[in-house]
Amino acid sequence: MGSMNTRTLRVAALLASTVLSGAAAAQNGPASTAHPALWPAAKSQGLVDPATEAFVTALMSRLTVEEKVGQVIQADIAHIKPEDLLVYPLGSILAGGSSPPLGAPDRSPQKPWVDTARAFREAAARRPGGTPIPLMFGIDAVHGDNNVVGAVLFPHNIALGAAHDPALIRRIGAATALETSAAGFDWAFGPTLATPRDDRWGRAYEGYSEDPEIVRAYAGQMILGIQGAVGPYTGGKDGVIQQGHVAASAKHFLGDGGTRDGHDQGDARVSEDELIKIHAQGYPPAINAGTLTIMASFSSWNGQKMHGAKSLLTDVLKGRMGFDGFVVGDWNGHGQVPGCKPTDCPAALNAGLDMFMAPDSWKGLYDNTLAEVKSGVIPMARLDDAVRRILRVKAKLGLFQAARPYEGREGVIGAPEHRALAREAVRKSLVLLKNDGVLPVKSSAHVLVAGSGADDIGKQSGGWTLSWQGTGNTNADFPNAESIWSGLKTAIEAGGGHATLSVDGQFDQTPDVAIVVFGENPYAEGVGDLKTSLEYQPGAKTDLALLKSLKARGVKVVSVFLGGRPLWVNPEINASDAFVAAWLPGSEGGGIADVLIGDKAGKPRADFTGKLSFSWPKRADQFRLNRGDKPYDPLFAYGYGLSYAKPGEVGRLSEVSGVKAVSDNVVSYFVGGKTPAPFAFQIAPTTSVQIAPVDAGGVQEAGRQITFAGDVPASLSIVGDKPLDLSFQTNAEMALSFDYRVDVPASAPVTLAMGAGRLDVTPPAGAPIGRWSSLKIPLKCFQAAGTDVTKVAAPFELATAGTFKLSIAEVRLTTDPAGAVCPARAR
Repeated sequence: MGSMNTRTLRVAALLASTVLSGAAAAQNGPASTAHPALWPAAKSQGLVDPATEAFVTALMSRLTVEEKVGQVIQADIAHIKPEDLLVYPLGSILAGGSSPPLGAPDRSPQKPWVDTARAFREAAARRPGGTPIPLMFGIDAVHGDNNVVGAVLFPHNIALGAAHDPALIRRIGAATALETSAAGFDWAFGPTLATPRDDRWGRAYEGYSEDPEIVRAYAGQMILGIQGAVGPYTGGKDGVIQQGHVAASAKHFLGDGGTRDGHDQGDARVSEDELIKIHAQGYPPAINAGTLTIMASFSSWNGQKMHGAKSLLTDVLKGRMGFDGFVVGDWNGHGQVPGCKPTDCPAALNAGLDMFMAPDSWKGLYDNTLAEVKSGVIPMARLDDAVRRILRVKAKLGLFQAARPYEGREGVIGAPEHRALAREAVRKSLVLLKNDGVLPVKSSAHVLVAGSGADDIGKQSGGWTLSWQGTGNTNADFPNAESIWSGLKTAIEAGGGHATLSVDGQFDQTPDVAIVVFGENPYAEGVGDLKTSLEYQPGAKTDLALLKSLKARGVKVVSVFLGGRPLWVNPEINASDAFVAAWLPGSEGGGIADVLIGDKAGKPRADFTGKLSFSWPKRADQFRLNRGDKPYDPLFAYGYGLSYAKPGEVGRLSEVSGVKAVSDNVVSYFVGGKTPAPFAFQIAPTTSVQIAPVDAGGVQEAGRQITFAGDVPASLSIVGDKPLDLSFQTNAEMALSFDYRVDVPASAPVTLAMGAGRLDVTPPAGAPIGRWSSLKIPLKCFQAAGTDVTKVAAPFELATAGTFKLSIAEVRLTTDPAGAVCPARAR
């Protein structure tokens, strides 16, 4: 038969799509098989050339099947030791969000990270026999080299989207690459090219915009910044890493921003046309720019897990889009493919995944994958294709060359020019939502600076900051950074004014104006998902109370709102004379002062230029609010943003949220002397357990003293209004953490349970009495003891048949693995 033209192919594919979609809808819902002719074409630039392919072909001819299988598996440094590489020829390692460098804390500066990279590389090179292949070391660099103490933290992507500046994005990519390379890594897991469509998604701030136009404009520029222009392999010292660049990883392919209800790792139930037009637009420019890797999404498309979606990974991405690099999985994401588990998943490799991200499952996965290749379950041709792609990327990176001129170089991480670039990005990303003439503030004024975010660099930086969720940080962890308060103070004092920090808003002398910095606490994937409302601080509106308190005392109020998504803040806007969306600005808080604080006379030193790249909700139930929707009824539309040059008026806003205030809390069970909604204490039997308030952490009645009478077996539980599904938290290696103090020793064994999983936590004989301590138990320990983590009615249940008195405080889930232990299963 003769060849059909492109138009005929598209018509045929569209007809096939319509027929298949109709059939699938009748039987199983929307179709999940892609039709490549409908998709945009692209082609990897600079990845394939005769010299590179000849080098890779010669290398592959010497590899054993064991070495080939090793190349497709990546392990996490928290679950592998350098000496393991003397036996297992793995191709890659990663440092997960909270995984520490070898022999050092997870919050470490440059040297421990460089030492860790070198230790793993040297061990891999010493493997006896066979053909040595260099490791590829990856890390999340979501907004700068964010795991390394001292690195510059750029504003998160949601802020950069508001800047509408592709050239700025390329410069940020280049600076991020330099700092990442200097810390010993050669692969950055970024940029995120998601197009978030539901603002409840906890990763919304990783997206540049709700509209693909900005994602499309930024994608290629960030790739070129991170990687530079990828050139031919010459065998010399001219690889990406030798030029101060690292490999990029465009992610997450595909549709992670379109999941139903904004559920992380959920299902994008959208048509193929919407998947293309909304969610795929960043990938052709990223591929054309030469991205070396692409990361598969945890999520599904119409029920098909992306890690197993052959029509998308192979037919569309590698076929129609011409991607010649390799596809890496996400954290044990292959284990979610039906019929798979983390240690065994031939379906993912056969679908087009080239490298498994198997942080803690790598050893079992290696053994099973090797057996499946030998048995033919995984065709040798598919393995060879994956290995060729991986070796091609390693050659382009320059990993086969010994020279690493930027690794360990001083003066790169936290460089002044990088800080200046980050500060510029902060200025350009601020969006002025309201200004009743109070801004700019005269630098000669008396200014009160208040709010929980004013002097908290961790809070202004958000998730993916030194730790996975961005929690547990103090200002001391950021030696090359400036808090918002510090930046404001410097600018005000430079003009002869006076600045006072008072987090709770108290003052002795009435200020001319108050700048209140508040907003969301740090979070990342999964933990940051909202379920029922976009209302900021539903229930106890402590920040609103602070704003109203200042207004009641006659003080003009400027609100600086920190957040990873637009939220319903109508009451807070009403209580403010000016309201600025500062997003998550990162380590350079001084950039906010550059725009808010004018000269002595109040003339602006810099104007607001940021415009919304996400629509701002009018009601708390407007979860999916995107330009082009019908109906489209935002409070502030896509592209909105006031300035000093072009002011505007904002009248009084409705304070009817449209939804009932319901807590989305699934991780905090007892904090500050209270059980946050929807949790409550429960004792059984009520006559054998007593609860009384007790001081904890220097705070009055922040703890509870629990007394077990010992007459019958008894328990104290913290229960919710419905069973919790903690499967995500378990896979993410989160732990149950609580502070406790033994007041009277236990006369019988003490157990801590989560469902059927019951662990022995009896304090040992001689344990100190009257001293506060902490216990941190990984959820996987409860799971191993029998807990069904998908149905946890009581996340904390302490029980004993004897007498026992202890005090507890701060019961919650934590992402910080430091100090976690796994007690023995209770008998």
